[in-house]
Amino acid sequence: QVRLVESGGGLVQAGGSLRLSCAASGRSYAMAWFRQAPGTGRDFVAVINWSGDSIYYGDFVKGRFTISTDNAKNMVFLQMDSLRTEDTAVYYCAASSDVFTEARLYDYWGQGTQVTVSS
Repeated sequence: QVRLVESGGGLVQAGGSLRLSCAASGRSYAMAWFRQAPGTGRDFVAVINWSGDSIYYGDFVKGRFTISTDNAKNMVFLQMDSLRTEDTAVYYCAASSDVFTEARLYDYWGQGTQVTVSS
């Protein structure tokens, strides 16, 4: 069983930055970030495997967000720069057996952390 706990969400002005953290326990191959705004599906943001040789990003965050790991601490991070109001969503950390980009393929999820970007 994998347990995931996100932190680092909050309120930020458009153009600003936030760094999200995910603390993981238990075994997985890859860690991902997804986000969900009210009334929408859960959209892919980024994924990385623990060895760091497979990294993919959703089209709408390329060049602005960076996913990384601290393997010694079993943590995954999402550095978010140049934030836009449309980035407002609940951000979820997820774990699975491969670098999937579809939410339905993930086995374990954190509780989510709210990110709100104001104009």
